[in-house]
Amino acid sequence: MNIICRNKPHRLVPLLTAIVLVFSAIRCGPYSLSGSSLPPHIKTIAVPLFEDRTSEFGIREKLTDAVIEEITRDNTLKIVSQELADAIVIGKILSVDDRVDTYTEKEDVQAYRVFVTVEVEVRDVKMNKPLWKERWSQWGIYSLQEGFEARQQAIEEAIQKLAEDILNKTIMNW
Repeated sequence: MNIICRNKPHRLVPLLTAIVLVFSAIRCGPYSLSGSSLPPHIKTIAVPLFEDRTSEFGIREKLTDAVIEEITRDNTLKIVSQELADAIVIGKILSVDDRVDTYTEKEDVQAYRVFVTVEVEVRDVKMNKPLWKERWSQWGIYSLQEGFEARQQAIEEAIQKLAEDILNKTIMNW
């Protein structure tokens, strides 16, 4: 008489589990875990001064510096001169617009949003082709009661968001 013991673990389960894990690892082997989707030959990038089509004093320097800082902080690409770069960031600041954000109960303006709009292209210098090109707007909020410095801080908030967008699009290219 054959007696089947249901409480005794089956000896093939651990073996089958190990085989499935090995095959899964082999199938995923060629993929990178770095999170970058850049072509493998791109290791360096240049970020020349953004073109400024606005009358906003100092914004091109602030945005260029913010993009360089984000790329440096991320550490996926090395910042180099244009002559040594595998890729280049070509940017234009198209506009800086203030728009009403909120009103008080008396219908007075309580806060504004300042929008910074840019057009950015990242080019593969080695292959002489664009990796991507996009137009973005980002914003920061300020109140007139807080003075001129509040507007500048809102612009810097928009610039920081744009720098993060540019880095993420360049590294991840989603």
